[in-house]
Amino acid sequence: MARYPSELTNVAHEVVWFLPPEQALSDPDFFLAHLMTYGTIEEIAVSRNFFTHEQFVHALENAPPGVFDARSWTYWNTVLGRLPVPPMPRRRFLQDAELNADR
Repeated sequence: MARYPSELTNVAHEVVWFLPPEQALSDPDFFLAHLMTYGTIEEIAVSRNFFTHEQFVHALENAPPGVFDARSWTYWNTVLGRLPVPPMPRRRFLQDAELNADR
């Protein structure tokens, strides 16, 4: 497994508390989505030393459903210049169930 700076693993431990930090950091989109939802300003500041603006945008574009709340989604899309704010990611099985219900 890759080695990460201790400052970053400390942040990962806090914002993705349910996984080992190295596992959380191995998927930058997953980690950054959790950071943008649950991270403190201090944790975000530390993480910005290790991730680029483009990586934050990519994480939004590929955000897993169910991580972001509406407030965080709107805030980060606005801060990162994704306007108008796109709809939040949705769980796929709900979309499939709605399609099947219409038949």
